[in-house]
Amino acid sequence: MGYIKSAALEEKGFVVLDSYNQELDPKEWLDIEYNDWKSSGDTRFAPLASAFGDIECNGFWNHKPPRTDKDGVWIESQTEKAPNLTRRAQEPGANVGRCRVIELQPTPYGDCLYNLHQDDNNRLNPDGTGWVVRGFFNLTDDKDSYFVLRENRTDPSIEYRIALPAGAQLIVDTQRLWHAATHNGTEPRYCLITSWTSGPELDAYIEKYHGTDDVPNYEVDQETLEFGYAEQARKDAARAAYYAAKGQQVKQAMSEA
Repeated sequence: MGYIKSAALEEKGFVVLDSYNQELDPKEWLDIEYNDWKSSGDTRFAPLASAFGDIECNGFWNHKPPRTDKDGVWIESQTEKAPNLTRRAQEPGANVGRCRVIELQPTPYGDCLYNLHQDDNNRLNPDGTGWVVRGFFNLTDDKDSYFVLRENRTDPSIEYRIALPAGAQLIVDTQRLWHAATHNGTEPRYCLITSWTSGPELDAYIEKYHGTDDVPNYEVDQETLEFGYAEQARKDAARAAYYAAKGQQVKQAMSEA
């Protein structure tokens, strides 16, 4: 039967929406409670919706009963401090699974490439239902930072780099695309991440905000690119050697918990 997916994401696996005027909203992400939950880089997360409404970030399949990343429970102590972020996550009208704000410390391009990962959004997702994708709303004004997307983790021939000023909005099939952020600032980067279920509601939202995959790549000089490729290869080799010394095989297909 197959999953219900958004045609707008079919070609490249992502769309960029109209920019949001973030300056009109208060900095609600500074008021909510964070967990020291590590993903790709030096991170913390502040959940707005979780499996059972607790302030935790675990995958829904790690709970009892286990399920896919759908039907998240809003956390009242968090949403009352962040009503605008909650409104934005709910605006598409699509089913919401996990919803949280990420705090990412500065991360150079080479570390970003090493951190590239795919999400496991659709574990236990029944065939014939909506495919789970993720929305990323950049909250801080990170003009020198960019989101990196690849079809193949170690192949730079197809690499999309999406600029991350305040108000940048994109939707990504993060189970398909390898992804991570290069953050060149000196202060933490904050971004609202929401798991949405594909379907007519999300399609209408993408159309309303003129979602497109025809966007220019953030420009990066060749020296930075080459250094980043070398750093990724060096760190991958070091990781493989570490696991080999322990008699284990490194998992190349990394995914977020």
